[in-house]
Amino acid sequence: MLIDADAMLGRYPRRDTGPGTVTGALAGMDRFGIAEAVVSHTLSWLHDPGTGNRELLGLVAAEPRLHPCWVMLPDTCGETGTPAQFVGAALDGGVRAVRAYPADHGYDLAGRDAAPMLGAIAEAGLPLLVDAPQVGWPAVESIAAAHPGLPIVVGSLGYRLLRQAAGVLSRTGNVYLGLANLSSHRGLEWLTERYGAHRLVFGTGTPLRDPAEAVTRLLWAELDDDAVAAIGSGTLLGLLKAEVA
Repeated sequence: MLIDADAMLGRYPRRDTGPGTVTGALAGMDRFGIAEAVVSHTLSWLHDPGTGNRELLGLVAAEPRLHPCWVMLPDTCGETGTPAQFVGAALDGGVRAVRAYPADHGYDLAGRDAAPMLGAIAEAGLPLLVDAPQVGWPAVESIAAAHPGLPIVVGSLGYRLLRQAAGVLSRTGNVYLGLANLSSHRGLEWLTERYGAHRLVFGTGTPLRDPAEAVTRLLWAELDDDAVAAIGSGTLLGLLKAEVA
């Protein structure tokens, strides 16, 4: 079973990736054999997190295969409320994870401004999703050390980043890697052998990336069935502290 930890709804304005509808997302999931997905909204990334987060809940309310992921901000400007208000509303809305775009939203994820929000997210048991281009590896390691109860899933690794990621994986226990754009040749096999399948999370990066990339990378990898199952859904289910719907 595959559960996508890295998907998005909403139209993307910079190139044609489709309308970003729930119907389209489900059709794509069915095409690639993906049972469920953790989804955020393009509005939360490219416009306003508060507006996009609220819009997302309405879109997925009647669809049990899609699990909402909110986008966080520091509470310094009050845009998404205090950490307690943000987390309380997230849990009330059935939010299963939180995503951060510190580079695009102009803040230091490892700095003092974001620390209260990260602490509240960690206390609530919500995993944090962030793409490698949005945050440096020293910041990831610093956050992991400051919030040891916070699972951090780093996606969009790209090519030739395994040396940087490997050191952080070795020194932390709460940092995980996502499959979307894990481009190193046989990198998935190497990571599984060295760190275990439990440090890897299936994600596609759809609609900005073709889901076939991540699906093929996992299902054609030279891994045993237990490792594929763990990466495909088991690790993520453990982070979400949830059973399959």
